[in-house]
Amino acid sequence: MANHTDIDANELQALLSSQKVILVDVRNDDEVARGIIEGAMHIPMSVIPGMGGLLSEHPDTALVFYCHSGIRSAQAAGFLAGQGRNNVYNLRGGILAWGNAGYSFTTKTE
Repeated sequence: MANHTDIDANELQALLSSQKVILVDVRNDDEVARGIIEGAMHIPMSVIPGMGGLLSEHPDTALVFYCHSGIRSAQAAGFLAGQGRNNVYNLRGGILAWGNAGYSFTTKTE
């Protein structure tokens, strides 16, 4: 069975700097309104199961999930990895860890 990999904020920054990444914020709308990681797409946790096909495209591209603290995003990453998607990552500690590492946020654009 496939599994996802937990990465920390510095590892995510290195990944974003070195290759194409599909970055998915699974938080609720009110959480996302406070800021997101630049380049992230917002797909609320509740719709991830229905997005499995779309998120399974481009299997060689790293797929990274994050949420507030890393719990919901670990579930999303585990779900997609369980569906056979490779290169699936979870930001350990979520956006809190990203901010605590000194990285910035941006506002969501539609």
